[in-house]
Amino acid sequence: MPDEHVDALREVYARWSRGDFSASLDVADPLILFVLGPEFPDAGSYLGIEGLREYTRGFLEPWSRITIEAEEVTPAGDSVVVAVLQRGVGDESGIATELRYFQVWSFRGARAIRLENFRERAEALEAVGLR
Repeated sequence: MPDEHVDALREVYARWSRGDFSASLDVADPLILFVLGPEFPDAGSYLGIEGLREYTRGFLEPWSRITIEAEEVTPAGDSVVVAVLQRGVGDESGIATELRYFQVWSFRGARAIRLENFRERAEALEAVGLR
């Protein structure tokens, strides 16, 4: 199933790179847990599809334009590590920003049951048992 996970996530990030942030709902389990560590704005845990939607609405609000692209996708058993490039333009400031980080998607069957953000590659790889 890892190849299917990689293919599904490539499609999610392709849509995110065009600003379509509803794409994650295509792979998310109804009880998905989204975790942001303390190094991220809006740190915390968001449970379920509605929690993910609520977070996404707040996340998108301050941007006039934002995209998230997958730079590298690494399967790891029932998980996938994605190196991410986020680019945005602030709605009020007009300032362009760029941020690189890592996302770990954990799957049960065809559905993602957990999505966690990490600032460092080593932390993301350690989370899936890779070094």
